Amino acid sequence: VQESAGGACDAARLPGRAVGAVRPARLRRGPVASSSPVGVRPVVDAVGCAVVCAVVCAIGRLPVGRRPVRPGGVGRAAAAAEVGGTFIRTDVTSADDVAAMFKLAKDTYGSVDIAFNNAGISPPDDDSILETGIDAWRRVQEVNLTSVYLCCKEVLPYMLEQGKGSIINTASFVATMAAATSQISYTASKGGVLAMSRELGVQFARSGIRVNALSPGPVNTPLLIELFAKDPERAARRLVHIPMGRFGEADELAAAVAFLASDDSSFITASNFLVDGGISGAYVTPL
Repeated sequence: VQESAGGACDAARLPGRAVGAVRPARLRRGPVASSSPVGVRPVVDAVGCAVVCAVVCAIGRLPVGRRPVRPGGVGRAAAAAEVGGTFIRTDVTSADDVAAMFKLAKDTYGSVDIAFNNAGISPPDDDSILETGIDAWRRVQEVNLTSVYLCCKEVLPYMLEQGKGSIINTASFVATMAAATSQISYTASKGGVLAMSRELGVQFARSGIRVNALSPGPVNTPLLIELFAKDPERAARRLVHIPMGRFGEADELAAAVAFLASDDSSFITASNFLVDGGISGAYVTPL
């Protein structure tokens, strides 16, 4: 796991066969690289840890139901060691750092078969376009969009050499839907992630490489709980639009990533994979 003020990546070796805790996903042999800004944003920190756990469980490196250390417990180096991974601190907005991370994964494990690019921030000074300053705009774009560009740019040569690979980039349902409660740079950055994922998925489809965008709805993480506990009206305003009447869980997103990483999704590329509780398909929600 790599972390800094800009973002984080982790590279975990995932040998073995698929015997599912999540589902019997046919994961390719080799390591997975997952980027999460664990120094910045607990929402994706929780999702990133859940994803690594789900993928490792799916190939049988952990017993069914077993979970590695969560964020906020012992150090992330220990969490990486628990799943047979490698910890390396990295700023995913730095081209040099990202290149070093993927080189380490390749040198250590021989291949990089899965890349999960999950870095993202949503600071309070990213608001309406009328209120958001250029510094806030650029900061969000760097972490949310440029980091995905850098990670894809660095991992693709390894995957092209191998003739195989799966890249999953975290976008958001806000790349598909608009909100009156705007976070203008966040929304624009996630739209960029979705468009870039679609473009790369088409470009490299005949090279054995699949690229998909994961678009989560609101996820029940410590950060979201903290934000909405302070403002129940704000939470209610969002929940009313979700047909399932609840926020998603990190483990539910992890299961989606494990599927997209696996050979069970071998005919899926350039897609917008929505895991949003039905919010993007709703007009009037149930009472």
